Amino acid sequence: MTPKERTLEALNHREADGIPTDFGSTAVTGMHVTCVAALREHYGLEKRPVKVCEPYQMLGEIDGDLLDALGVDTVGLAAPATLFGFPNENWTPFRAPWGQELLVSEHFRTTVDDKGDLLLYPQGDTTAPPSGRMPVGGYFFDAIIRQDPIDEERLDFRDNIEEFQPVSTREIEHYRQEAERLADSDRAVIGSIGGTAFGDIALVPAPFLKHPRGIRDVEEWYVSTVTRRDYLHDVFAAQCEIALRNLDALRDILADPLDILFVCGTDFGTQTSSFCSADTYNDLYAPYYRSINDWVHANTDWKTFKHSCGAVADFIALFIDAGFDIINPVQCSAAGMHPESLKKRYGDRIVFWGGGVDTQRVLPFGTPAQVRQQVLERCAVFSYNGGFVFNSIHNVQARTPVANIVAMIDAVREFNAR
Repeated sequence: MTPKERTLEALNHREADGIPTDFGSTAVTGMHVTCVAALREHYGLEKRPVKVCEPYQMLGEIDGDLLDALGVDTVGLAAPATLFGFPNENWTPFRAPWGQELLVSEHFRTTVDDKGDLLLYPQGDTTAPPSGRMPVGGYFFDAIIRQDPIDEERLDFRDNIEEFQPVSTREIEHYRQEAERLADSDRAVIGSIGGTAFGDIALVPAPFLKHPRGIRDVEEWYVSTVTRRDYLHDVFAAQCEIALRNLDALRDILADPLDILFVCGTDFGTQTSSFCSADTYNDLYAPYYRSINDWVHANTDWKTFKHSCGAVADFIALFIDAGFDIINPVQCSAAGMHPESLKKRYGDRIVFWGGGVDTQRVLPFGTPAQVRQQVLERCAVFSYNGGFVFNSIHNVQARTPVANIVAMIDAVREFNAR
């Protein structure tokens, strides 16, 4: 089987010739630049600076030679811009605070404040207030909250959809070029189209906008799900209309290469509970998810991908009801997220994309033997009757021991060879 065929079998809940693996296709299934560099060295690949493909989390681009070495079955369709609003183009050298030589977009422009923190700017414009901060000793950026005082009488929902606009001519050309690049790929292709991410908390502070308006404070946004729900409905309804138009505009361009649509990264779970009730989810989010998923399933062959961290065992049935085909990252360390229970309850109705190894404790702090044991156990549970794409639980974090990452990859190979 080709990697694409293997992945599509899993997505259709059939066992293939092995468990498909994803690393690097999305902003939630990647690896930190330090890990990418360590893996290139481990596998004896050409020594060259790693490209920062996603600057918010400082994720490294996994080139074709490393995809081959890792046995990855997926590839990502690149977005027109990063989370800081600039395209990845005209790569230029950059020395990270921890000493690593990297390549970044020419628009990746930084300054250092009086505390020594690294500041990053929206759209690469250093005349605008910075929108990202990497603290001293840190390995990725935090969004800087830039919330103007809220005047309840002047709140306008259109301020919160400034970033969700009909695809431009430039963006359409970008997607056309990406479709051409991936047309002959033997890997399954996953990508996203602007507007489908309803309430994604990573987008609320708008690190890509120079002067964001509306409700941009994360805490205030969560409060608004209770106190300003009509306002959020107005945001989501307008956003959904734009998203559906964008899907229609790009359908023919992306119909052939795209296999999976990354719809939304809104987190509904914490480590021990949830951010909202099922009633709130059903009232505020589900109608818009259902509109997107229904359109996709009526007009394409794509599978739809829902990312949500945390304790969402009881939300998975709601995700299924809204039409999602895939759940990621399957955070088994959160309350109620037991692999055996999840597979038994939902395994025939949704694909588990992730859950392969704990990135909070086992992968970064365990031994290679402990990593191998957990990977083999998770593969045995989740792969039964298909419906499983191997990935760690969210991105592989900075400075994770390369021996542990290799043990993870080797364990998947070991399982597949059985």
